[in-house]
Amino acid sequence: MAVDYAVIVVYLAGMLAMGWWGMRRAKSKSEFLVAGRRLGPWMYSGTMAAIVLGGASTIGGVGLGYQYGLSGAWMVFTIGLGLLALSVFFSARIARLRVYTVSEMLDLRYGGRAGVISGVVMWAYTLMLAVTSTIAYATIFDVLFDVDRTVAIILGGTVVVAYSTLGGMWSITLTDMVQFVVKTIGVLLLLLPIAVVKAGGFGGMRAKLPTEYFDPLGIGGETIFTYVLIYTFGMLIGQDIWQRVFTARSDRTARWGGTVAGTYCLVYAVAGAVIGTAAKVMYPKLPSADAAFATIVKDELPVGVRGLVLAAALAAVMSTSSGALIACATVANNDIWSRLRGPAAGSGGAERDEVKGNRAFILVMGVAVIAIAIALNNVVEALTVAYNLLVAGLLVPILGGLLWRRGTAAGALAAVAAGGVAVVGLMAGYGILANEPVYYGLLASLAVYVVVSLATRPTDAGVLAAWRERLAGRGVDPGTAPDTEPVTV
Repeated sequence: MAVDYAVIVVYLAGMLAMGWWGMRRAKSKSEFLVAGRRLGPWMYSGTMAAIVLGGASTIGGVGLGYQYGLSGAWMVFTIGLGLLALSVFFSARIARLRVYTVSEMLDLRYGGRAGVISGVVMWAYTLMLAVTSTIAYATIFDVLFDVDRTVAIILGGTVVVAYSTLGGMWSITLTDMVQFVVKTIGVLLLLLPIAVVKAGGFGGMRAKLPTEYFDPLGIGGETIFTYVLIYTFGMLIGQDIWQRVFTARSDRTARWGGTVAGTYCLVYAVAGAVIGTAAKVMYPKLPSADAAFATIVKDELPVGVRGLVLAAALAAVMSTSSGALIACATVANNDIWSRLRGPAAGSGGAERDEVKGNRAFILVMGVAVIAIAIALNNVVEALTVAYNLLVAGLLVPILGGLLWRRGTAAGALAAVAAGGVAVVGLMAGYGILANEPVYYGLLASLAVYVVVSLATRPTDAGVLAAWRERLAGRGVDPGTAPDTEPVTV
């Protein structure tokens, strides 16, 4: 394992080095939070694919393939569909708004009264997303070094918190590009073909497994529909995803770069399901489906290659974890703390102070994430609660604001409250992992949004006029340095 250890250590050291480099570049709020809004199509595509394909997509995707066969691809496939929908239909408008958070978009659209409660919901979602990603380090480091769960979480979490705190979005962007390359080589170009060959090829797999393993709908229509509601729609409104859209240098980059990343996700989804299906042939009686990835890597890959593939899994987890962490800190600072403390006094060093403030929030949120990850046991339930609140509470006000002119601030606030209360109450009744809470919570949010919006006065004409100006790309972003060259890679 010495060679495998060396690969991992070099990888982690490289992540920290890029964090240091990013610190030297991130001199303004815009540079620190959204990489100066200067990413070109290839860098944008790589970083967007990296953040959406995390530990759940890699380890969990292989696990679903082990359990259900090719239809296990649906979870990651719906993530790719969501990214495609966001890129094709909404990303250009989102990029032109030139804001930092989803709540700022709601304030612009509804007149400055809808952002506070949405910020709290979004903060809870990004916090739990970061926590669940951090917990995944335990699985990988257990295979690598046979270390205690707590030590594994602290080790992986510390590296992510360090490079995220140092350079903000610039560090995360650079590390995500490396992680994207490592994932592509490790999972698609190495693990996939090796797993298929070791399992006897597709013919051998078909001969040894039940026919339902090759049914594209074998996982069940209701499960697929739930994946669409949670993951496809979740991609449309998550702060972690929007914050990457804000990094695009133009709306064209956001549209086409995101389309490339979404297509990559579809390929990754099928690859994970095929790897899991191959693992079922080789290890039919594993104690847990989620152990399929680690088992096939540990037992079937040669020295060196094994280290690279484990680095790919680590890359997948780190990219999602760092993206969720900076999103959580951005929301906590810009949407919650800044509103509680009121307007800050202006000064010549305001930009530098804002960088320091956001850096401090990443550090604080990072420590909190590591602590919660150590204490938390049921990851699936925590993530389900976060996604249910996100979709039921915020999907309707956000898409309504983008698509329906008659939506009002009162309607948006009522929709967030109704969807959130409904989903929490229904989870208490049906169970956290049930499908019904998100179904009925979303319907409640939609009904309340429409009824209250129609029953209240339309949004002020001046607010709508300013909103249309921002959508057309004529808004001003005071945090963007005008004298910097765009990054075109």
